[in-house]
Amino acid sequence: MRLAVVFVVQDDVRPDVWSAELEELLVRIGHRFGRVDLRRRMRAYVHGLLGPVGRKNSWQLAEHAGHRTPAGLQHLLSRACWNPDEIRDDLQEYVAERLGDTAGVLIIDDTGFIKKGTVSAGVQRQYSGTAGRTENCQIGVFAAYASSRGRALVDRELYLPKSWTSDPDRCAEAKIPGERTFATKGDLAKAVIMRALASPLPIAWVTADSAYGQEWRLRRMLEEADVSYVLAVPKSQHVHAIGRIDFAISQAPEDAWERYSCGAGAKGPRVYDWAAARLPAIDDFDGDAPTHDRWVLARRSLARPDEIAYYLAYAPAGTGVAELVRIAGTRWAIEEAFQAAKNECGLDQYEVRRYPGWYRHITLAMLAHAFLAAMAAAAGAERGAAESVPTLSPRSRWRKSGDSWQLAAPH
Repeated sequence: MRLAVVFVVQDDVRPDVWSAELEELLVRIGHRFGRVDLRRRMRAYVHGLLGPVGRKNSWQLAEHAGHRTPAGLQHLLSRACWNPDEIRDDLQEYVAERLGDTAGVLIIDDTGFIKKGTVSAGVQRQYSGTAGRTENCQIGVFAAYASSRGRALVDRELYLPKSWTSDPDRCAEAKIPGERTFATKGDLAKAVIMRALASPLPIAWVTADSAYGQEWRLRRMLEEADVSYVLAVPKSQHVHAIGRIDFAISQAPEDAWERYSCGAGAKGPRVYDWAAARLPAIDDFDGDAPTHDRWVLARRSLARPDEIAYYLAYAPAGTGVAELVRIAGTRWAIEEAFQAAKNECGLDQYEVRRYPGWYRHITLAMLAHAFLAAMAAAAGAERGAAESVPTLSPRSRWRKSGDSWQLAAPH
């Protein structure tokens, strides 16, 4: 079978290196498939996901593999005996080996998959950030791992609305397990995070958008696990001892705002004005000294200063603002991973309708994307740490404390 992959960052990698790396990966997961015919179909499926196939559904992947019909690949996704969670575990181990870094960041976000009809597992009219509007779609909650060596998707959960979990017959028809009850996206995110923390992935930080950052249970879970975070929160977020975060930030003196790049974007560095302040210490003491600091952080657009994003952070004592900014900026890596996995590996091009098929296609597409990320790392493609471009440019409860700002509680 011929492997033909088009991925621009890999241009300087020899074909024999590609083949050897892919073979090593497929051998790594091969024992998860109990029969030779299933291993062959899995290989054909992954090769097709990496190949120049117009739309990566079973019909076109079968044609690419030289199969007369898509029946074999459809069987692989629907009725064959194998567990995609075991492949996910292998994937996490592979990413840890190829991209792992002690400063690694786990990123949580969801993405939508536009679908027609009402029978695809979890589908309903719901808001999709991918489309930017309410659509008939499925929503998947994902985790990506990012380091200076690259980024890859490492876990996934399908969100099931109450319109599904409250209808046992509908769930049974879609092959949704009976034990799968309603769980919010935040609940799914917590499960994904705990699995990642138990995996070989070296994780120093977690970041996510405000849909997840606003959940205090998620933040507390990370603190209890001794994992640092920079999490976006809505402007209405209440912060212990200081009240609403937007009001606290509005009191920042102008010279509390400093200019930093939070990473490279499509049009160059993503430069914003940032204000950060440590919060009054509550616990986490080692003797008389706190082991961690809690922060509030705000990002202000240069072109539209009224556009401000807000964050809560939990970091080891001594962490600088530039590092918090870098972690906040790392969140965009999952958007880039979604785009690459969809464009290059057919993450969103499946035509399966049942619950097991969704997990199987999504997991194999994530595996294909992780392979591309590993090859990018091997080729020396690095997404460097954010460059900081400090510039000066601050009233009331904001007080200078050493090299950073302290946000005091009101009297």
